[in-house]
Amino acid sequence: MARNVEIKAVCRDRAALRLRIETLAGTPVVELRQDDSFFVCATGRLKLRDFGNGRAELIAYERPDTPEPSLSSYTRSETDDPAGIRATLSRALGCWTRVIKTRQLYMVERTRIHLDQVEGLGDFVELEVVLDAHEQPADGRREAERLMAELGIDARDLCVSAYADMLADND
Repeated sequence: MARNVEIKAVCRDRAALRLRIETLAGTPVVELRQDDSFFVCATGRLKLRDFGNGRAELIAYERPDTPEPSLSSYTRSETDDPAGIRATLSRALGCWTRVIKTRQLYMVERTRIHLDQVEGLGDFVELEVVLDAHEQPADGRREAERLMAELGIDARDLCVSAYADMLADND
């Protein structure tokens, strides 16, 4: 099972943050459009991430709802039938929400930085520090905290909830 340490924060000044990210990033930005369908499940979360190009990933993950950098463990499986998988899982489990976003993906060393514009919610930034099998979560937390400082991400802007929960709370 893959693991990373993540944070999510409200982005108050997208242009300024983007400049700080681009200064740190070692690779060019990757522009993505993602349509995430969340399904009812007994433990953790299950989502189908549709990239809009005939490709998708089914992702099962567990992560505590906490604002500080926290461990997320996940498994992913690729599919070339997003509509069929969505229909099958919706029928079997129920789809409780969808999150549609435009994502700018940057890499800083082993950390994925997402600058997200989420329909119905606004702008956010996520850090995902990918952990090796032998690493402890504390290693990833230290790296996330260092990047938060370098990027000027204020601890007061950290989010407890996932986008799906935020959207559900707005309904």
